[in-house]
Amino acid sequence: MLRRQPQRPRYGAAVDGYGSSTYGEAFADVYDEWYAEISDVDTTVADLLDLAEGGPVLELGVGTGRLAVPLAEAGRVGGVRVVGVDTSPLMLQRLAGRDTAHLVRALEADMVTGLPAGPFGLAFVAYNTLFNLTDEGAHEACFSAVAGCLRPGGRFVVEAFVPDDPPRSGDDVSVRTLTADRVVLSVTRHEPDRQSVAGQFVELTESGGVRLRPWSIRYATPEQLDRLAEAAGFTLEHRWAGFGRTPFETDSPRHVSVYQLPGAAAVTPDGRVT
Repeated sequence: MLRRQPQRPRYGAAVDGYGSSTYGEAFADVYDEWYAEISDVDTTVADLLDLAEGGPVLELGVGTGRLAVPLAEAGRVGGVRVVGVDTSPLMLQRLAGRDTAHLVRALEADMVTGLPAGPFGLAFVAYNTLFNLTDEGAHEACFSAVAGCLRPGGRFVVEAFVPDDPPRSGDDVSVRTLTADRVVLSVTRHEPDRQSVAGQFVELTESGGVRLRPWSIRYATPEQLDRLAEAAGFTLEHRWAGFGRTPFETDSPRHVSVYQLPGAAAVTPDGRVT
């Protein structure tokens, strides 16, 4: 079920003409085709359900429901409710088409100012989606907003890539797809001083002409995310190289970081807080 939140200021990118919903609107029609295999959905769902400890669960940047729908299906027996937010109406339309049982509560909202009150047992942001927040201070604001909608002891799971060290710089052009009737070029610009990368997928077809699919990210290192989490009241509970809980090493290209808020205070039978 799709519910629209009142319009609020949103975090955008430093790229001219790029806004918070640009990515979703540009990629909604190809997202499931292009990114269906980016991660193991069953393993991800199993880990998230275990970390949720009964939920409810909030996904930031829910997109087409690639994770939210199977998560809601798997959690239905245990009564785990799933809520997802996204700024793209087209992405949420795709989610609605996938969620035929209406298990996911979907909200058109951003990852900072539009989060539902909760309280949630778990919030998560998958596969680099946190980096779609490109304004200065937006990552910090997101951690703070998530902390405000979790219950005591609640967890925030961040899945992201580990930036290159030293970071890449300059411009790149490469071929993503090449067939007899279709070419997709990837054009990227790396700005290490801003920890940002912007790009376009330029799709050329004889019948359809040119289609541009822009994207923009501001990345952060695991250590930078740890500092933001600590400032918001979280502690790092786990860091894995991926879902499935494989050990994180110094050369791991990706990480799954599990941040946890302090637990609820225990009250003794005589009313003392411990």
